[in-house]
Amino acid sequence: MNAPLPSDLAIEPRARPYDPRPKSAVSAMTGVVGLAGLFTWVAVARVYGMVGPLAALCGLLACGVPMVLWAIFVDKVHRNPSTGIDWESPPRTLREIADISIAKLAGLWGIWAIIGGLYCVGRWYWDGQYLFAMYVLGYSIVPVLILSVPYVFWLDRRLKEPKDGAWHFGQLLIGRPERADKAQLADFYRAWAVKGFFLAFMISIVPGNWWDAIVATPEQITESPVRMAAWLISIMFMIDVTFATVGYVLTLKPLDAHIRRANPFAAGWVAALICYPPFILMNDGGPLDYSPGGAAWDYWLQNYPVVMAIWGIVLVVLTAIYAWATVAFGIRFSNLTHRGILTNGPYAWTRHPAYVSKNLFWWLSALPFLATTGSYTDMIRNTAILAMVGGVYYWRAKTEEQHLSEDPAYVEYSEWMDRNGPVTRFLAALKPGGGRRDRPEADPVAAE
Repeated sequence: MNAPLPSDLAIEPRARPYDPRPKSAVSAMTGVVGLAGLFTWVAVARVYGMVGPLAALCGLLACGVPMVLWAIFVDKVHRNPSTGIDWESPPRTLREIADISIAKLAGLWGIWAIIGGLYCVGRWYWDGQYLFAMYVLGYSIVPVLILSVPYVFWLDRRLKEPKDGAWHFGQLLIGRPERADKAQLADFYRAWAVKGFFLAFMISIVPGNWWDAIVATPEQITESPVRMAAWLISIMFMIDVTFATVGYVLTLKPLDAHIRRANPFAAGWVAALICYPPFILMNDGGPLDYSPGGAAWDYWLQNYPVVMAIWGIVLVVLTAIYAWATVAFGIRFSNLTHRGILTNGPYAWTRHPAYVSKNLFWWLSALPFLATTGSYTDMIRNTAILAMVGGVYYWRAKTEEQHLSEDPAYVEYSEWMDRNGPVTRFLAALKPGGGRRDRPEADPVAAE
């Protein structure tokens, strides 16, 4: 038996560096309860065959209402300082805020009128799937106008600073341009441009994604691994679209889900808009269409059933990560905006889980380096173009980081990811001179 070491020579175990992840603006349970509500409605819809567009809209309610209730009664987000609401002081009287609220309503109604006019100008909004969005928004405008009056007056009585972008735009409309701040106006225009453009698009694709998820019978789903994978993928896309649409609707300060700021950089707008109609470059026949002469994954793997089943599972997992990245936003998803910094869920692994999983999905599902034509030209072109698509999303990611880096909370999260994010650290290690970043010194008290 070895003699024990003298106490003065004993080696103390080194404390593991304590490097806590920054707090996320959205709790994980917010998305969980929304997912539970949506799945409950999906089960009901599948039993009773409710595949129509109205059932799809009810799916938005089934998803959104539980998240709102959780955010208010459990997370108490309305108490967050970032809402700008003062809950401690007595609310202002109606007389005190009447002029402010009336100007703000003028600004809101004015920007809604402009967005409605732009919808009329854009011919693509009156054809195909966009028609549904126009019907929904058209029927919604009257109740929204009515409800905006008590909402604005109630909120202005409690806001620390009620003179926001809507108020400044209202000053322009009522003939007091000298009171309007140009920076506030610019932020206001950008925020409503985001909401007006993307909300119409999201509503337009809600019914199609709902149909794909609900209409398939159990016999069709279990017919083959390919059909099973296709149905599960459609479920993931339905989840993604539902949560994203809810996010665009609920940009409300009492929910702490308002738009803090829309991306002010032109490059960010260009990078995002070329991924969506009518500006999309990746659609069939577009400049970044990587499908001519190609075929989907099941075509190439049809003679290898085991490999095909495994391939399908991988594609489902990638789509699930993509959907999870949207679910993690809860009621706050939207492009080109800052609505709070996420640090949990897939955002603890990489800063851009949706972009990473989406691009991997495209490579594995399209297999662009293979062509049914046997043409090396098709193989090289499709591979190169899909690489360009990846470049677009890399560009999007960088412009988003540039925007969000103006917030110290994002800088803190980004630095934490450099030290701890598995995907981030792996990609950094691939670069020349890359490797593990130094962790901060251990906090002895916290480490214990």
